[in-house]
Amino acid sequence: MDRDGVVNAEVNYLHEPEKVIILPGVVDALRLLREHQCKIIVVTNQAGVAKNLYGEEDILAVHQRIVDLIAPFEVGIDAFYYCPHHPDHSGECECRKPMPGMLLRAAREHDIDLSQSAMIGDRLSDIEAGQNAGCQFNCLVKTGYGREVIAKHDVSGITVADNILFAVEKFLGLE
Repeated sequence: MDRDGVVNAEVNYLHEPEKVIILPGVVDALRLLREHQCKIIVVTNQAGVAKNLYGEEDILAVHQRIVDLIAPFEVGIDAFYYCPHHPDHSGECECRKPMPGMLLRAAREHDIDLSQSAMIGDRLSDIEAGQNAGCQFNCLVKTGYGREVIAKHDVSGITVADNILFAVEKFLGLE
């Protein structure tokens, strides 16, 4: 799953842990995934590093804050992957979504069958990354930039859900 706008509230170039707000439905979605023995991986483009707006240590601090905020609910995230690149600042890479690099790496490192996996995001690049990686289920959520994406693009061939909880329910066949 994507991070900003899916797991936590969208904050432009989020790099301050104190600005992390977990979105409604996230804890329940993570709990459902755990109950179904799913691995939970977050993949996020972090162009702010390439643009020298913040450092990689800031990304790690935000990830730790997310972990800390969900810890009391006894749900967790197995791993976070981030792309610190931007084509205009650091050149092309294989990890920046819509490229599948982060998903492929996560699959290798966590023994994940992508053909049985889901990618949930709030941008078309998230959905394309899931498709490019061979994920079985790709879902655009209306949180974060999702509503804007839906208003500006034809998403008729894309699964859409109100938020991550509804996306997970669709993926698991619970709705």
